[in-house]
Amino acid sequence: MRKLNKISDTRRLQLLMEAIRAYAIIMIEVDGVVASWNAGASSLTGYSVEEIIGQPASVFYTPEERAARIPQRALQIASKTGSFSGEGWRLRKNGSQFWASVVINAVRDDGGELLGFVEVTRDISERLQTRESLLESERRYQQLVDAVIDYAIFQLDPAGYVTTWNPGAQRIKGYATDEVIGTNFSRFYTAKDRELGLPARALAEAAEKGRFEAEGWRVRKDGSEFWASVVIDRIEDDAGGLIGFAKVTRDITERKEAQERLHEIQEKLAAAQKLEAVGQLSGGIAHDFNNLLMIVIGNLETAERHARKLSGNANLERALAHAKRGAQRAAALTSRLLAFSRRQPLDPKPLNLNNFLNTLQDFLQRTLGERIEVQTVGSAGLWDVELDTNHLESAIVNLAINARDAMPNGGKLTIEAVNVSADEEYSELNPELTPGQYVVLSVTDTGEGMTSDTLSHAFEPFFTTKEAGQGTGLGLSQVYGFVKQSNGHVKIYSEVGQGTTIKLYFPRYHGASPATSTEAEQPCAEGDVMETILIVEDDADLRIYMVDLLRELNYRVLWAPSAQAAMMILQENQPIDLMITDVVMPGIDGRELGRRAAQIRSGLKILYMTGYSRNAIVHQGRLDKDVDLLEKPVSQARLALKVRDILDRRTT
Repeated sequence: MRKLNKISDTRRLQLLMEAIRAYAIIMIEVDGVVASWNAGASSLTGYSVEEIIGQPASVFYTPEERAARIPQRALQIASKTGSFSGEGWRLRKNGSQFWASVVINAVRDDGGELLGFVEVTRDISERLQTRESLLESERRYQQLVDAVIDYAIFQLDPAGYVTTWNPGAQRIKGYATDEVIGTNFSRFYTAKDRELGLPARALAEAAEKGRFEAEGWRVRKDGSEFWASVVIDRIEDDAGGLIGFAKVTRDITERKEAQERLHEIQEKLAAAQKLEAVGQLSGGIAHDFNNLLMIVIGNLETAERHARKLSGNANLERALAHAKRGAQRAAALTSRLLAFSRRQPLDPKPLNLNNFLNTLQDFLQRTLGERIEVQTVGSAGLWDVELDTNHLESAIVNLAINARDAMPNGGKLTIEAVNVSADEEYSELNPELTPGQYVVLSVTDTGEGMTSDTLSHAFEPFFTTKEAGQGTGLGLSQVYGFVKQSNGHVKIYSEVGQGTTIKLYFPRYHGASPATSTEAEQPCAEGDVMETILIVEDDADLRIYMVDLLRELNYRVLWAPSAQAAMMILQENQPIDLMITDVVMPGIDGRELGRRAAQIRSGLKILYMTGYSRNAIVHQGRLDKDVDLLEKPVSQARLALKVRDILDRRTT
């Protein structure tokens, strides 16, 4: 049988109220006094039925709410409208508080007369704490967003209209909050991007993929543009539906400009490294060529001498002369290669370019012809530089000839020297030039100018825009090598139809001002005794040639194919007046041999010969002090004079 059916309705209601423990269910009289009290009410407030029945329901309210008559107003509202609901602090018997959700319903009889009230109360303190934590989190988030001024952080609705706007957005884009809320975010794009539909495509991608990232030009309120990094994220509700977008924009114009400057510098460094690599290869080729050319030129000179003595055959002598000129042209070519690769030793001296330019104008005018007007311009107070005058003159002549060729119908060539101080900013754009003081020698023509492609290859050896047979392509590369070897910098400015300016930067010399020598050079007296010369050369053909030549010049000659063999000869008990040694040799090089030879034989005179110097006797492009050096190929006459000069220097 069903047991509940035997219970009266009143008893069933009483059992129901006692079974509900999560809610306090209270019957309140019309005058606000508690009439009934369930177990849930006792559990929630701590009052027993005996303690609370007959007490005013306002006992559960805080003193502040009782003073404000909030309990009475709640009953009045329930009486008038049928119900009252609200939340607020309530008191337990022990004085502790809890946050309560309260619903009060009016109870009336069938005739509508008010009998009292039913109040249902629940402790929702945990819900309040959760809600307050959420609100605090939102406040902190909003404070964070408002504190960010380097990023524009704002929200869009699904159609792209702005719904929130942080101070960073105002700083970057220039719009105040009331100017931008409710407007479409496409206003921040350029007109061209709007025509292409980029704003709509950005939102579509963010909606589909969850995120859109890009960089591009954006427009501020004042119309100025900036390069922006943009991220748009999709915002969803709990069901996954799209409710809008979060957009973050950052002004990265400075970073973009820095990247562009870095790229430009990297391109310049790459070009310099390319030239350096070509220079290394050129130096090695020139070394081997110089050894061969010395043999060829030397033997041609010997053949010329014998031809004149034996037959007087004019055709033979002419053929030998042509062959010798061809070999000398090849020697000049390798000399230019060495200049480009910075393997040609310099003998720099303090120099004032004002004085140099004064003597240069007439020479260049005669060289270039009447159709070219040459003008040299010095500067008052021009700083001194330290340069090899012969190489500088050769470089200027090369530039002048190039300028003449660029002005086939005539024109003007201007060579000017000025003082320049290079600061950090200039050095950043020209990484090969360190900050400091320079004298700049500018060579400017009014010629045809160069294209950008020609400019990018101008310093490369063998590159030329002239017709075949009209140039070697080594002029500018020789200038480049000389300037770099002089610790300087070279830069070309040119536009088609606007002429060309080549600027040579030379470091300021801080030593004593150059002195002008007035002493006449005294001729060297020839020796009249048999002297002994030791030849050290690893190239067999060149060694044989030099031994034969010096023996013809009445010297007693010893020879060695290596530094080790030479040291064995030096340790023997026989006279040696001069050692002639190649610099670049396998194993022990010529410079090290010279140091060891000086230890074995104190006072031994040494003449070095080289096809290119590397760093054995030349450092930073400069010949070491008190070193005698001949660069291959060398003519018989020059070799004989140098040997005689060194030997006579020893005896005087």
